[in-house]
Amino acid sequence: MSYKMPTKAVITDAGFASRFLPITKTVPKAMLPLGPKPIMQHVVEECVAAGIKQIIIVATPEGKPIYEDYFNNPVEKIEKQLASQGKSDRFESVKAVLDMADVTVIEQDQSLPYGNGSPIVSAKPYLNEDEAFVALYSDDLVFGEGDVKTLLEAYKANPEAKAIITAQEMPEETWKKYGMIALADKEKMTLDHIVEKPATPADSPSNLTSYGRYLLTPDIFKYLVPGNTGLDNELWTVDAITRLTKDGDVIITKSKGKWLTTGDPANFYKAYQEFMSMEENQ
Repeated sequence: MSYKMPTKAVITDAGFASRFLPITKTVPKAMLPLGPKPIMQHVVEECVAAGIKQIIIVATPEGKPIYEDYFNNPVEKIEKQLASQGKSDRFESVKAVLDMADVTVIEQDQSLPYGNGSPIVSAKPYLNEDEAFVALYSDDLVFGEGDVKTLLEAYKANPEAKAIITAQEMPEETWKKYGMIALADKEKMTLDHIVEKPATPADSPSNLTSYGRYLLTPDIFKYLVPGNTGLDNELWTVDAITRLTKDGDVIITKSKGKWLTTGDPANFYKAYQEFMSMEENQ
């Protein structure tokens, strides 16, 4: 069975980001700033640039009202105050946030196991049964041409695919940190499995790294279920994607942008530097 092209994206920030404490006690990790915008806005803009404007953000109970306020609160008092001061132009960036997408914020289902697959399962009731969807981890930023556009192009070319995942070629010294892709067919670029954090370079099946940009079909929910926990008793999206290969092709498509993670303070700082360098060179 083939599914319709995606019109919706699920973006997850449902963890407690312990590596960023104490700031994440109050502020969701993806609300940390990258320039004048929070990380989450950059991720939403990647979706919008690809034509997807129905966004579902999966948050913690504490983060939900913060995201709802940021993406949906018109803050009329601030707009009126700036207008009275002749500074209406300063409100344009706020209007841009409010107008760019239809953002729904939900809480992760607390009955689900811990793991990066649980926020996606939590969004299932908000998705269309006859339509694929895009799933993004808000830890990950892609500078340049966004991966969402690349995923949509790959699905259009492979409408029978069960899923599409983006990958980047990474240097050998980084392989131990990420999920490394084993290809079933190098010519067709189909997935066999993913080796999580290989102990040595010899244990890695390729130099292709998988990260948090996926186009998934509703078939994923046959395998992304509470009983299918894996490493550390967590519910992993990549485990469900690997099981999908039994039903049909999972296509690997190489990113056309530059992927950077913000998942820990050191990498967040590197991403911030990269972003500001790009801004200064424009």
